[in-house]
Amino acid sequence: MLSYCALLLAAASLLAPAVACCAVPATTIEGPEKDDKGILTYTVTSEYLKGENPVQILLPKKLEEGARYPVLYILPVTPGPVSEYGSGILEAWKLDVANQYGLICVYPSFDSCPWYADHPWDSQVRQESYLLKVVLPLVESKTPALAEPRGRLLIGFSKSGWGAFSLLLRHPELFGRAAAWDAPLMQPTPDRFNMADVFPSPAAFEPYRIPALLEKRAGLLRPGPPRLTLLGFGNFKVPTQQAHEKMVELGIPHNFDNSIKLPHDWHSGWFAEAVKYLMMPDPGAAPPPAKTPEPAKPSEPAKTPKPALGFSHVFPDLPSPIALPGRAW
Repeated sequence: MLSYCALLLAAASLLAPAVACCAVPATTIEGPEKDDKGILTYTVTSEYLKGENPVQILLPKKLEEGARYPVLYILPVTPGPVSEYGSGILEAWKLDVANQYGLICVYPSFDSCPWYADHPWDSQVRQESYLLKVVLPLVESKTPALAEPRGRLLIGFSKSGWGAFSLLLRHPELFGRAAAWDAPLMQPTPDRFNMADVFPSPAAFEPYRIPALLEKRAGLLRPGPPRLTLLGFGNFKVPTQQAHEKMVELGIPHNFDNSIKLPHDWHSGWFAEAVKYLMMPDPGAAPPPAKTPEPAKPSEPAKTPKPALGFSHVFPDLPSPIALPGRAW
């Protein structure tokens, strides 16, 4: 008679082929393919998401040997690379921000509604892990990316604006700055906007809830220059104002302008302003040397050098602008 252990081994050997055929493959990366706009597309399969998901990358045209460039992670709002809200990488291309600022622009895609979080039990809805463990390493191994917090910038609107804030607040040691436009930042429970696809319960949502994360990170963010930018609205004026007031209450320096009312999509005009804030120098950074004024023509008054670019930051209870020493990240 076969022993109990022998029976278990026999059963395991019968089940092994079935388990193997259902196993999720390790990460594979194919490409890149280059389109007529110069956008590179890598096709990625990983254990964290279902199916193939493209990662699109737009590089500056001129890359200096040995130089490292900051990366702008443009976070999508819906599954797939293109939606009814347009395309973030196409807006970056249209505005030429890669060449204007010397930026590497990255636009990942997700097979399900992106909330930039990990589902508590569905191993193939781990969007946060995918971004951190697949997309960042891909970008930093395939491009001359500045692999430091100051070289990792986040931008988005709506769900992805919420995701930009969530990612920086949960991982301040990885990301330097984040900009959100028209996002439901103060959402208290996961009961709208397909949130239940990623957050099946309030308990699953709590580690990602923005007001709680602001409270948790206030001590870290308070002393330094602004790392969070909050700009305008299309659908979420009240939550935007409330998020600003929460940061003022906590003493978190940030950039804020709730006057930008535009349609709720990538191409309505807010993107350029958000990138400008992300790329501003720190308030305490040394200003660039002033250019020598050109000699005045006989009929013109002498030109004076333009002042160094300043900020319009929000520093609670302090005059603005204010110079802070050095970088805080």
